[in-house]
Amino acid sequence: MTLQGKRVLITGGGTGVGADMARSFAEAGAEVVVTGRREAHLTELARANPNIRAVVADVTQEQSVREMFEAAGPCDIVIANAGAADSGLLARTTLDQWNAMIAVNLTGVFLTLREGLRQMPGWGRLISVASTAGLRGFAYAAPYAAAKHGVVGLTRSLALEVARRPITVNAICPGYLDTEMTDRSIANIVAKTGKSTEDARAVLTATNPQDRLIRPDEVTATALWLCGPGADSVNGQAIALSGGEI
Repeated sequence: MTLQGKRVLITGGGTGVGADMARSFAEAGAEVVVTGRREAHLTELARANPNIRAVVADVTQEQSVREMFEAAGPCDIVIANAGAADSGLLARTTLDQWNAMIAVNLTGVFLTLREGLRQMPGWGRLISVASTAGLRGFAYAAPYAAAKHGVVGLTRSLALEVARRPITVNAICPGYLDTEMTDRSIANIVAKTGKSTEDARAVLTATNPQDRLIRPDEVTATALWLCGPGADSVNGQAIALSGGEI
């Protein structure tokens, strides 16, 4: 598959799944624009590949998102990947913690998809990276799960709005990923429960019937498929990558 002549914008592109997608889309021939708040990670990624360009942006800020697309130029493929996770009992969750989860995981996706759609020149793909938390409840992660449920609803609604255009809108919903974000979740479990790192990791892998974490390249492969031939009628879907958990 080739994406020669296509421009791809990936939010949260400096590390983890975002960085893996950036490299693979660039290898497929696309011009890739990676965005995020941490300039050092973005710059390092862009220096390693001439097909990747870095733009610093904060997806929770409307003006920043507008400037992000102005800097990128018209994009054929927009991947709303930026996100963050937190955990704790809902009864102990502060309004600031709630707002932080909604801001990056839902409002950031809304702003990214809205501006991405507004500037899309014709054929297009809008993809959000959600989570299995958007398909079921997760104890100790209610704000995060609520935001990801919102992303799935947003994806399905927007897909219907653009169904008569050569644009599709889909969400990829992985289980726990083998990334830095999951490492932080494991450290949080260790700190709050006293479990060992190995036991904490086992708690997360046990949510997958395959008893493993999802690899970033599996998310990337799904995103590439959604942008390739044969996926034109895949629209409004929340595609679970979970080993059969859902």
